Amino acid sequence: MPVLPPDWQDREEQHLIRQRVHTDLVDWAILNHTQCGQVPAAHHRLLLEELDQLSRGKLDRLMVLMPPGSAKSTYASILFPAWWFTQHPGTSIIAASHTAGLAQHFSRRLRDTINTNKEILGYRVLRGVGGVSNWRTSTNGEYYAVGVRGGITGRRADLVIIDDPIKSQAEAESSKYRDGIWSWYRTELTTRLKPGARVVLIMTRWHEEDLGGLLVRHDGNNWKVLRLPSLAEGNDPLGRFAGEAIWPTWENINQIERKRSLVGERVWAALFQQTPRPASGGLFRVDKVIVFDNCEQTPSDRIVRAWDLAATTAMAGNDPDWTVGVKLSCNSRGQYMILDVVRIRGSPREVEDIINATARSDGEAVWIGLPEDPGQAGKSQVAYLSGRLAGYKIVAFRETGSKFTRALPIASQIEGNNVGMLRGNWNDAFVDELKDFPLGRKDDQVDALVRGFMTLTRSPNPLRQTSIPYLSR
Repeated sequence: MPVLPPDWQDREEQHLIRQRVHTDLVDWAILNHTQCGQVPAAHHRLLLEELDQLSRGKLDRLMVLMPPGSAKSTYASILFPAWWFTQHPGTSIIAASHTAGLAQHFSRRLRDTINTNKEILGYRVLRGVGGVSNWRTSTNGEYYAVGVRGGITGRRADLVIIDDPIKSQAEAESSKYRDGIWSWYRTELTTRLKPGARVVLIMTRWHEEDLGGLLVRHDGNNWKVLRLPSLAEGNDPLGRFAGEAIWPTWENINQIERKRSLVGERVWAALFQQTPRPASGGLFRVDKVIVFDNCEQTPSDRIVRAWDLAATTAMAGNDPDWTVGVKLSCNSRGQYMILDVVRIRGSPREVEDIINATARSDGEAVWIGLPEDPGQAGKSQVAYLSGRLAGYKIVAFRETGSKFTRALPIASQIEGNNVGMLRGNWNDAFVDELKDFPLGRKDDQVDALVRGFMTLTRSPNPLRQTSIPYLSR
């Protein structure tokens, strides 16, 4: 009887693990993450399934659109190419990112992953052959890391991985930069593809005409698009209910909404929901709003806190309007200053409480502007709130005409450099809503601003309205 080596059971177990890893990309990811105490989430598994289909030749163009912090690069730029070489030894990969530095970062992580798991993967990175940007495997595979728009002449690829081709909002807003990436992709990268080559694009959307947007527009029929927004919408690929988070064990709804309020709706729609939209609805020239670090009030200044009311609590599956209070002042020269914005999504009681608390904070000298909805219910609401705000000056009136028409007067003041804004953490969300009006998803802050302006101009003895820019004071 032959004598078995002492470690034969370990060898047998390693052989079985290698078979599983070489057969199933998900098993490879689970094995790799188990070593660091992690488990692939549902969106990671779906991504791995699509990458597996790409490896098997069931598709040759895959676009992965996910929000920042969803670990898409870990799976698509690290784990997937390490596994690719087990399925396609002797092939070449070109990996591109927004800078050579990021591409090299992914390259280092990939090399470390391969060498750490070389017994399981069945190959290793050759030492002394190339550098961090260009290396070979023991099975004659080749990997080349390059920045987007970097030189790839003389290179050929069986697999191209483009991960984060845009690094900043400034680049995304530059038509020259976007055109440069599009030209590089069409005229340089595609000419480097071998017959039957596959392409993976992993990115967060930034702009309607970023690389992902242009590919969908010009070549969309040839691309499989996996779009996973931060908060689920209708027909979610993961089967989530509307409003559910993409990775709740990592970032819950409250944390996501906090980030949303900070970045503003336009950035949120692009980076987090993967639905970029135009920079402006066209009415408000927000570039004309002057931002000040402080504002000295004088006894002659008139100040109003104008409210736009809603009373629905935010929860998974809905996206209710906000209750908004905009604090607006007008000085003796007819110049306006946006002093503060308060926003809340809450129950009727919570809305009442925030209106009262804000009134106490503002003081009795600040007027309070309230909307009066049509009918007896609107009058009753105003009467009720006025009762709770006894001692304060209340101005309530019914608005007529379209929202666009009502917004024109304050928009004209902004365009005339006659509106300033006090610096605060509410600025970005406020400005984004003005930019998008009237095409944006929300207009509560615009409504409150318009009410504040109308309150100041309709009040007894209205101030003389002139167009003296703040910078000429």
